[in-house]
Amino acid sequence: MALKATIYKANIQLADMDRNVYGDHGVTIARHPSETDERMMMRVLAFALNVPADNHNGDLDFAKSLWDTDEPDLWQKDLTGQIVHWIDVGQPDDKRMMKSSPKAERVSVYAFASSTPVWWSGVATKITRARNLTVWQVPAEQSQALAELAQRTMQLQVTVQDGTVWIGDGQRSVEVSPERLTPA
Repeated sequence: MALKATIYKANIQLADMDRNVYGDHGVTIARHPSETDERMMMRVLAFALNVPADNHNGDLDFAKSLWDTDEPDLWQKDLTGQIVHWIDVGQPDDKRMMKSSPKAERVSVYAFASSTPVWWSGVATKITRARNLTVWQVPAEQSQALAELAQRTMQLQVTVQDGTVWIGDGQRSVEVSPERLTPA
């Protein structure tokens, strides 16, 4: 019998001063049995860093990437169903990134493992044609600290200022400094 996803719920209080995006967001996250707390919390971080200020161009939603390889981890679709923003978490191969690039206006990747420099050196020159692709690296020690905030029900405060993210649950706080790997 196949294992089922575990449902997590998070209430995210967001204050993103870099983008002037503020608000409360209730999200439901289906955690695949093969997914770690670290990866799930990276999806939550990607959500917080990319949630739109309004829903005029559609909402940012968690997709079914672990069940359906044709979907990203998160995506924002406009009201016509066109993909505005495709977001992957982890270390997708260059073929996946190049395949997703023409499907969306923007593509973002958030890599977080300690092996990211090795992965990046292998794909960096292969994705230069994808002008709408931005790749970020979150240091492994920061993503691992973020995993410690994972609970079935979460109340998270997320503050973004000058490229630094602080995520707290009322008891603990984690500082995350994503580094952009692709040229600006």
